[in-house]
Amino acid sequence: MYFGLSEDQIFFQDNVKRFLEDQAPLDIIKKISEGEDLSTKNELNQGLINLGINNILIPEENGGLGLDLLFASAVSQSLGEGVATFPFLGPYVIAPIAIKFGASDEQKEKLFNEMSQNLISFGIGFSEYFGSRDSSGLSITNNTVTGRTLFVLDTDYASHVMLCDKKGQIGFVSLDSEGIKIIDLTTVDKTRTYKEMSFENTPIEILDNTKSSSLSIEMALNAGRIITAADSLGASQAMINKAVEYSKERKQFNRVIGSFQAVKHMCAEMTAELEPCYSLVWHAAYSFDNSNKDSKLMACLAKSHISEVSKMVSKKATEVHGGMGFTDLLGLHFWFKRIGLNRHILGSPEIVREEAAKAQGL
Repeated sequence: MYFGLSEDQIFFQDNVKRFLEDQAPLDIIKKISEGEDLSTKNELNQGLINLGINNILIPEENGGLGLDLLFASAVSQSLGEGVATFPFLGPYVIAPIAIKFGASDEQKEKLFNEMSQNLISFGIGFSEYFGSRDSSGLSITNNTVTGRTLFVLDTDYASHVMLCDKKGQIGFVSLDSEGIKIIDLTTVDKTRTYKEMSFENTPIEILDNTKSSSLSIEMALNAGRIITAADSLGASQAMINKAVEYSKERKQFNRVIGSFQAVKHMCAEMTAELEPCYSLVWHAAYSFDNSNKDSKLMACLAKSHISEVSKMVSKKATEVHGGMGFTDLLGLHFWFKRIGLNRHILGSPEIVREEAAKAQGL
C-alpha cells in the first residue's frame, strides 16, 4: 500500500515551492527580515494568496477550496522549506478550524464568506489556554474582554484578533476597537512577527458554540500543532539539503569534506531521523479529518517529536558548515531560528507531551 501525498497535494505543494524559489530567494528574505523591503513582502503575500492557499480550509459553498488539513500540511512544509514570511498558521489554519467547530451556522456563513474574499483576517492569541503566564490573563465577560495576552501570532495583515480564555471560550476583536494596546515582541525568528496585546473592556464577539464546549479550541490547537510540525519538517529538509550541498563543495586537506566519514555520518543521521517524520505528519493530518479519537494524540506526537528531531537537524547541519554556518553570509540561521521558535509555538514539547499523556488517561 502506498501511503503518501496524492498527485494533487504534491502539485499544490510544488507550486508554492517554485513560487518561493523564484520570487523569494534568500537575499529577499534577508531584506524583509531587516525591514528594508516591505513592498516586496506585500507582493509575496499577495502572490501566495493568488495561489489559493488562503482558501484551503474554507468550505466550497463559501467560496473556498474545501480541502483538508493534509493539503494545508503539504503547503506548510513548502513554506517552511522556503522560510516564507507569509502568515499562514493563524489566519488560514487555526482561525477557520476554530470557526468550523465553534461558530454558529450564521457566524460560519458570515465569517467564511468574508474570509474567502479577504475582507477579514485573524491574528491568533490562544496562549492563555495552553500556556498562560503569571503576568498575563484574559477575562471575557458580557461581550467584552479585559487583560493581556502574549505571543499573538500572524497579525501582519490582520483586521481582527481571535482570543481564547482559560475555559476555552473563543471570541474575536476588531483591531480598530478602543481599549487595545499592541507591543511588538522581539524574537530570534525575524521572518515572522509576534505581538503582546492588552485589552480594556474591548468589545468581543464570542463564537457561540465555545460558550459550552472546549471542542473548538482543542481542534484548533491540534491543527495548529500539526501545521507547525510540517513547517519545521520543511525547514529541516532545507537545512539537510544545504549541508549535503556544502559538503560536496567545501575542501579540507585537498578533499571535499563530504568524503570524510564523520561528515557522512552526520548527514546520514539527519536524513535517517527526519525521514519517518514525513509519515508522522501525514498520518497526524489524516487523523485530524478522519479519526477524531486519534486526533489529539497524533497532533501532540507530531509536534513534540518533530520539535526534537528538527532541533537535532538544525544543530548538525550548522556543524557541517563549520564556522561559516554561524555567519550571516550563508543565511542558514533563518531556518535554524525558525525551527527553534516553532519548537515553542502552541506549546513546547514538554507541555505537549503532558497533554498527550492526559489524552491517553495516564
